[in-house]
Amino acid sequence: MIDNEQQHKGTTSANIEHFAYDNVIVKNFAIATMFWGVAGMVVGLLIALQLANPIFNLGEISWLTFGRLRPLHTNAVIFAFVGNGMFAGVYYSLPRLVKARMYSDLLGKVHFWGWQLIILAALITLPLGFTQGKEYAELEWPIDIAIAVIWVVFGLNMIMTLVKRRERHLYVAIWFYLATFVTVAVLHIVNSLSLPLSLFNSYSVFAGVQDALVQWWYGHNAVAFFLTTPYLGLMYYFVPKAANRPVYSYRLSIIHFWSLIFIYIWAGPHHLLYTALPDWAQSLGTVFSVMLIAPSWGGMLNGLLTLRGAWDKVRTEPILKFMVVALTAYGMATFEGPMLSFKNVNAITHYTDWTIAHVHVGALGWNGFLTFGVLYWLFPKIYRTKLHSLKLANVHFWLGTLGIVFYVVPMYWAGLVQSLMWKEFTPEGFLKYPNFLETVTQIVPMYALRAFGGLLYLVGALIAAYNYYKTAISGNLLRDEEASAPPLQGTHKVKRWHEWIEARPIQMTILSTIAISIGGLVEFLPTYLVEENTPTISTVKPYTPLELKGRDIYIREGCYLCHSQMIRPFRSETERYGPYSKSGEFVYDHPFQWGSKRTGPDLARVGGKYPDSWHYNHMLDPGSMSPGSIMPSYPWLLEDDISVDDVPAQISLMRNLGVPYEEGYEDKAVSDLDKQGKEITESLINDGADTAPRKEIVALIAYLQRLGVDAGKANDVPLK
Repeated sequence: MIDNEQQHKGTTSANIEHFAYDNVIVKNFAIATMFWGVAGMVVGLLIALQLANPIFNLGEISWLTFGRLRPLHTNAVIFAFVGNGMFAGVYYSLPRLVKARMYSDLLGKVHFWGWQLIILAALITLPLGFTQGKEYAELEWPIDIAIAVIWVVFGLNMIMTLVKRRERHLYVAIWFYLATFVTVAVLHIVNSLSLPLSLFNSYSVFAGVQDALVQWWYGHNAVAFFLTTPYLGLMYYFVPKAANRPVYSYRLSIIHFWSLIFIYIWAGPHHLLYTALPDWAQSLGTVFSVMLIAPSWGGMLNGLLTLRGAWDKVRTEPILKFMVVALTAYGMATFEGPMLSFKNVNAITHYTDWTIAHVHVGALGWNGFLTFGVLYWLFPKIYRTKLHSLKLANVHFWLGTLGIVFYVVPMYWAGLVQSLMWKEFTPEGFLKYPNFLETVTQIVPMYALRAFGGLLYLVGALIAAYNYYKTAISGNLLRDEEASAPPLQGTHKVKRWHEWIEARPIQMTILSTIAISIGGLVEFLPTYLVEENTPTISTVKPYTPLELKGRDIYIREGCYLCHSQMIRPFRSETERYGPYSKSGEFVYDHPFQWGSKRTGPDLARVGGKYPDSWHYNHMLDPGSMSPGSIMPSYPWLLEDDISVDDVPAQISLMRNLGVPYEEGYEDKAVSDLDKQGKEITESLINDGADTAPRKEIVALIAYLQRLGVDAGKANDVPLK
């Protein structure tokens, strides 16, 4: 690795330039990393406890229920903890790799404070129920715009720093930083395309199958290009630094980079196997997911083999211990991902807690441990002192490692238990566990063990925060770290083909953009241009105004986080839920609600299965209708009224999205809403539940009673 510590032979003091690295921005992002990391882990522990025992919903306060807090947890860990950790590492390593101060201190400050304000906005809006209902992309449109602006500020600062660099060669870490910038920008902008109804309510421009494809193209590649590629860049810088050894193979890093960014972008459809997504798209996702194991393991091995000859140091230095476990977790997760993309394996694991274990191997092991290792290395450097306590760092390491084990092993076990119970039949050919709740109560002890693992990991993070703090106060921040280097010379003779692109940041950015665009275009364009990929069903009609309001409430409360609306073509699922789902059922769904995890049963055919009063009592007290349920109650739905002022605008917006409401329907939409509300209210009153037509519970019941009804009318009606 080339850095500022090397001597520049053949230069004189006359042509040496003096400058200083800015450590203040690094310090700010490092502190923010730990602050938001601990906060996100606290929320994660709370929702883990809520699944172990619904009493932890804390008095059924609306903004503290699982459905409101789970998006807050994921956004806090991904974008606040890992995001700030990534920025701390980039702002430290990039200037030193190119021997130049970041282009603009002002842009750095705008980036830092803008990112923290975005996190604060998420902290406020998500618990209040302002969500787009798309996993990892829940934030509403004003915040999405702010994210795009701040991301461009970050990218501009990074690229302009490369333009004014003093080191011609772009080290491999920089390639991953550039790919991260361009790909996350593309992912975020495309997946966030929506039409706003109000300041905090918008609807995806995509619907049904198309929305699912776009969402998991984003969801999978947010993992790839926010949680993986930038951290691979940090790995390529900080692992050699901590081990004081050069990277094992530069040639392998070249293969690793280009193959990874090209292949990764195709793999999103493996999240949608056995769904209503066209089979050709599912197959593409599987093929490229399996291919991913090669570049992923190439990167892991490159990192681990960098430590060759330094294993005695690994045994004694906690920084390297964190990095070794991080790389090992990366290898485990990137082996497991391709395996889960095989259809026969996916049939067992999808919608179960196995997926939760899988993602947390990456989040806790790869991202968490590499972040801790980098910060243990950074704080003594920028504060010009020694780490406060190696003993505490070792305690943190073992607590964190045990925390990961206690977290993921019960979840793997829970996933197998769920799948086996869902699929088991009696000798007579009937489902052995027809009541879905039987599969839930069996795994509650495993949820408790998962919470214990999360607690261990959180305690370790708190110890780390204390250790970083004591390290900081024992030293003095080196705000401007003096450095010197000769200016970038004119031309450079290219000896190998890859050196041409490695010396041209703009061209590398363009080529990276092309590489990551090919897969998305190949998967998206046929879905939009070929009508057979998104057929309609004649009996499937648009939602009524009251059902639209109920759907908004369903999304607001995060019901999609525990309930799927996608029946796969397995006998166990069609016996339990009804006919398997077809793509034409979802053409008016903005956004889609297929879900990715079943803590409760699938709801695709729940319409008409229970009387209105069952849903009323189930939302008021789930245990009264389903003894042993871990679902929280929703008493505010019985008290709060829906707003009808925006109903005409909502109908008009849906028409603009392609939903075939007749012209002028806006004028009678409220009347139809009240009419349907009165019918449901009369049904509830007849069963002893006193309510009013415009209560939120009535709207939600209207939506739930609609699910699957139109598709059920179709029977064998051919698609058109």
